[in-house]
Amino acid sequence: MVVSGPITPGQVSFLLGVIPVFIAWIYSEFLEYKKSASHSKVRSDNNLVELGKETVKEDDRAVLLEGGLTRSASAKFHSSSGKTNLIRFLTMEDSFLLENRAILRAMAEFGAILVYFYICDRTNLLGESTKNYNRDLFLFLYALLIIVSAMTSLTKHNDKSTFSGKTMQYLSRHQTEEWKGWMQVLFLMYHYFAATEMYNAIRVFIAAYVWMTGFGNFSYYYIRKDFSLARFTQMMWRLNFFVAFCCIVLNNDYTLYYICPMHTLFTLMVYGALGIFNKYNEIPSVMAVKILACFLVVIFIWEIPGVFEIFWSPLSFLLGYTDPAKPDLSRLHEWHFRSGLDRYIWIIGMIYAYYHPNVEKWMEKLEECETKRKFSIKASVIAVSLFVGYMWYEYIYKLDKVTYNKYHPYTSWIPITVYICLRNSTQQLRSCNLTLFAWLGKITLETYISQFHIWLRSDMPNGQPKWLLSFIPEYPLLNFMLTTAIYILISHRLFELTNTLKSVFIPTKDDRRLLHNFIAGVAISLCLYFTSLVLLHIPHSTA
Repeated sequence: MVVSGPITPGQVSFLLGVIPVFIAWIYSEFLEYKKSASHSKVRSDNNLVELGKETVKEDDRAVLLEGGLTRSASAKFHSSSGKTNLIRFLTMEDSFLLENRAILRAMAEFGAILVYFYICDRTNLLGESTKNYNRDLFLFLYALLIIVSAMTSLTKHNDKSTFSGKTMQYLSRHQTEEWKGWMQVLFLMYHYFAATEMYNAIRVFIAAYVWMTGFGNFSYYYIRKDFSLARFTQMMWRLNFFVAFCCIVLNNDYTLYYICPMHTLFTLMVYGALGIFNKYNEIPSVMAVKILACFLVVIFIWEIPGVFEIFWSPLSFLLGYTDPAKPDLSRLHEWHFRSGLDRYIWIIGMIYAYYHPNVEKWMEKLEECETKRKFSIKASVIAVSLFVGYMWYEYIYKLDKVTYNKYHPYTSWIPITVYICLRNSTQQLRSCNLTLFAWLGKITLETYISQFHIWLRSDMPNGQPKWLLSFIPEYPLLNFMLTTAIYILISHRLFELTNTLKSVFIPTKDDRRLLHNFIAGVAISLCLYFTSLVLLHIPHSTA
């Protein structure tokens, strides 16, 4: 087996951490097997009443085994101090391993998936093939997916609005998840088939994701008014837990997965904008000042030459990136380019979220109008939207990608707004969605990160994925089918594991416990890292 690149301290630290977890999980399964066997013998001698009691207990254990954490198991984990849990883990205490068997299995499974990532992308155990774009095949596959989705997963929702209590469904969760899903499929196919002619469309899709970051976070914080440390930590965990381990195991820079730092940055900016003086968010003038301040901050950092480099240079260790194919570019060039393209659209998402209740009220009144008046207004909205969309397509979208990128930060809101108007033009359109795309929309973060390593290949640290992972050489379509099935399955499992581990390590109503977990995590990481440094220097010192 040939491994690309030297072994790093981070990779050794990962192995030092995951191997004991894997051993502990296997041992916990063995203990559970022994316990179940002994219970079976006891039950065979007991009466029916005792059998019923034991069955209840076994049902609770079954829920735990299936990956869901029961409340009692989670409570037991949180009730003990981090120090006590660590000591019980290191001493392989039977009761501790049995109580936390599902947690150990989730951690071991997460580690095994990352090992699979490394094998697929950084070794020669599996093959690779070149990308090949065929417009006919590309459109055929996407159209087929839409048809199958429409035939099997078209669903009508009757959820009531948070604001009005009526079933308006304007920019509902179902709709935005579906939106993310169909865009993500095109985004991934663009990478897989190297469909460079879709470059400008992909830029719009990414802008739409960032728009939803502004829209979704603003809606949550404005309505729920939950600025707690737990909520903030949960968001950061969701955005960065998985990608952090990918950076460690695959020795990649954070900005290679540029979607993650972008969403993290704009989430932080929305959180800061609404969190500061949040008691006054209900005052329109205060909200106007906050939104204006967001624009001014973006203008100051991104529009004034030289400010971006000065502002972000202290964080170049985190946000810096060097593409092996373009080693002469500045370390902050990629971050400047990626974050600059969508520097305004998150604020537009905030504005749309702020006026969301007003738009819903207007739509309610429109639905109550007489049929003729309602039809004329809707027809006018659709006609104007189509005209604006056509003008944007004709004079902006058709530009070459270099020229288009110059206009993109100032025009990306146009196609997004056109889509929103058309998608919500009638009650029937608003209430229906394709559940398959909505399901895919929930795992966009996992599919985005995973594509680099188990669907495509880069073969080197920080390399762009220029090749396809190949299980079946000479059969590109069969290989596409197989690798895609495995890739989607693993991405969905990673989504579940991320949420499972989040519920374990991030308590929702105990900031002190959260702080203890954070300190323990940092301490364990530092110990593993320094141990790995010693291990890596042993061969050099004996030579």
